[in-house]
Amino acid sequence: MTGITIDGIEIDRDFAAPPAAVFAAWTTPQHFARWFGGKDVQVPLDSLDFIAEPGRTWTARMVLPDGNTINWTGEFVEVVPHERLVFTITDHPAEPGRATIVVELAAIPGGTRMHFTQETPGFTPEQQHGVLAGWQSFIDELEQTAVA
Repeated sequence: MTGITIDGIEIDRDFAAPPAAVFAAWTTPQHFARWFGGKDVQVPLDSLDFIAEPGRTWTARMVLPDGNTINWTGEFVEVVPHERLVFTITDHPAEPGRATIVVELAAIPGGTRMHFTQETPGFTPEQQHGVLAGWQSFIDELEQTAVA
């Protein structure tokens, strides 16, 4: 299912790439910088501290087309190569609240099925729809990275 849930959002997507390639697109800094934010947003590699190890903090800076920036941070919670990635995320680094993202990968004939969830605590329905649309555009770019 792809849509709004009681706890947040979820996206199911199939990729014509093996789980190892999709996992690498999520966890390799050079790949993550290429797709995170979608096609019109830049994530300078030198702004990215993204080593997928449990307990490690990560940071990224998005540069929007108008020149404004968004600073992201979170922590890696669980990393199971080629199968599962759990991390937290916020665009308010000074505040303690973090949403949890879970990415689960499963081999299917011809590729990988990804099940993605993100909590959206305190979000309005409009904000949830915005988060869902944003991640869908990010994942469109992730697909290009994973399949390449």
